[in-house]
Amino acid sequence: VGNGSQANIQELQAGNAELAFCQSDVMAYAYEGTNIFDEKVDCFSTVAALYTEQVQIVTVDPSIKTVADLKGKNVSIGAAGSGVYFNAVDILGVYGLDADKDINPTYQSFGDSADSLKDGKIDAAFIVAGAPTTAVTDLATTKAVSLVSLDDEHIDKLLESSPYYAKCVIPADVYGLSADVTTVGVGAVILARDDVAEEAIYALCADIFDNAPNLVENHAKYGELSLDYAASITSVPYHAGAVKYFAEHNLTVTGK
Repeated sequence: VGNGSQANIQELQAGNAELAFCQSDVMAYAYEGTNIFDEKVDCFSTVAALYTEQVQIVTVDPSIKTVADLKGKNVSIGAAGSGVYFNAVDILGVYGLDADKDINPTYQSFGDSADSLKDGKIDAAFIVAGAPTTAVTDLATTKAVSLVSLDDEHIDKLLESSPYYAKCVIPADVYGLSADVTTVGVGAVILARDDVAEEAIYALCADIFDNAPNLVENHAKYGELSLDYAASITSVPYHAGAVKYFAEHNLTVTGK
């Protein structure tokens, strides 16, 4: 069990983990030594991008219709040091809101955020995960949940300053909402320490992608996997085992 993308990178760095899940923005921060990382961490490489993790701004307050409406509200912006926190800061920032001054921030996990929304302790929460997210689905069984959309003007402004985001849409039927939700997302990526054997990472890629079509019934996210997306990362080079696997499928990725 990890404590967010930054902590997962640190587990790789410490040698406590050989594989880790990470948001595509946070792995770029680590590899470049920026934002939450004081120094460059380059002991790892990319295995594959899996799917998009959408930034979901969840609320049970019908008066919150835009990001601007979060001003003065009690808002969970993710566990301290998590990728969610920086996503929240980025999005609030393009709307002219300061996470420390313009909202009342709390720092909670997805599950704790959902519980706080249910209990009326907070007004909204940033959750960054592939939709449908269990914490949101469970909340929707007891509360009238809504998600806040971002408008194109502010999305364009965000993408200009932070190109690792991508515009995406959460269909209304995912949570039984009245309309589709427009937001942004980052990639969910598997990373590996560089010293993991090439044949092990090759086998992992084959296990995931060769079997994905037959595993959709086990988890809907398997239906979103594609080799083109898996090979789309440019910020961190790929592990040798992944390079070999993608080459066999006529996809060229940059390795170390």
